[in-house]
Amino acid sequence: MIIKSAEFVISNTEISKCPEPLKPEYAFIGRSNVGKSSLINMLTNNKKLAKTSGRPGKTQLINHFEINESWYLVDLPGYGYAKTSKMNRFKWTRFIEEYLKTRENLMNTFVLIDSRLEPQKIDQEFMNWLGYNQIPFSMVFTKTDKLSSSALQKNMAKYKKEMLKSWEELPPVFITSSESKLGKENLLNYIEEVNSVWDKIPR
Repeated sequence: MIIKSAEFVISNTEISKCPEPLKPEYAFIGRSNVGKSSLINMLTNNKKLAKTSGRPGKTQLINHFEINESWYLVDLPGYGYAKTSKMNRFKWTRFIEEYLKTRENLMNTFVLIDSRLEPQKIDQEFMNWLGYNQIPFSMVFTKTDKLSSSALQKNMAKYKKEMLKSWEELPPVFITSSESKLGKENLLNYIEEVNSVWDKIPR
């Protein structure tokens, strides 16, 4: 898939204000500071599309972007550490859960994971929650340019071992780097494949 256009549509915290669910949609979410905005900008060839920040918790809204006038990319607030009040964190959790559970055109949720870290409990709990609620998701390992190939394989093996304690098989896994653009083609091709499934769904 080649990205020819990527346009901002709307930011909000109310599911009712999201665009009409007439096109397939893909959500991106992860722990704060996992490199989500950088990955989105890399995928869309637009360094300014999603706002990047060294300060965790920058994204606080559901951000919709229309890609190639045919599908939506959704930038969701990160979970985990963020310098905000407990009340705000509760609100984030509530509207993110509502979005993930009720958005009928959501085809896949890409869960971003920092490849430099040991398996994180919060990531595993979130993926287990997605599985429990039958929400399709994929694992996207970010920042792979920041560690050696052997260290990456070691961390991947640890994640696989932890995941298989709860899962019979792993969801789709992508290895990415916003710096080198590693994984860009694989991710976009996967979205293109799922889009073809959407086109066959009777409506």
